[in-house]
Amino acid sequence: MNLYKLNNLPSIEAKRVFEQCCTASGWVQKMIERRPFDSIQTLKLEATNIWNTMHTDDLLEAFSGHPKIGDISSLKAKFHNTLASASKEQSGIESASDSVLEELTQYNKDYEDKFGFIFIVFASGKSAEEMLDIIKTRIHNAISKEILIAADEQLKITQLRLDRLIKPK
Repeated sequence: MNLYKLNNLPSIEAKRVFEQCCTASGWVQKMIERRPFDSIQTLKLEATNIWNTMHTDDLLEAFSGHPKIGDISSLKAKFHNTLASASKEQSGIESASDSVLEELTQYNKDYEDKFGFIFIVFASGKSAEEMLDIIKTRIHNAISKEILIAADEQLKITQLRLDRLIKPK
């Protein structure tokens, strides 16, 4: 898709497109309203500016739109809107050993039990072992700190998805 097409999509179609980047409905609605974008840079700047206005409920809604790191079955079953993006982003999981995946699964459960939301990490380019090290560190954070870190990670994911979405003319 190019920027011209995105700017001219009917709102219902633009909603589906933006939901592939971030599932926070408030963010999606504001992105639709801010169209037209005059450049990819403006699109990404607006995405960031809007994201920075989101409240905790919006952040949690966005987080819930992600599969758990390493949970490929949930990628297919629950997250069909973001399946292609999330699969690419989590490609480092594919070569992980069973023991690393089992440990990652346990830390995911412990993290979600502690914070009330799933572990969000910008997974592109990271191995399963790297993500395991990250979750082992972050699980000790206070929730106030962790939600801010997760929000920053979500923004990185959203920006990557916008980059993948819009092709230059």
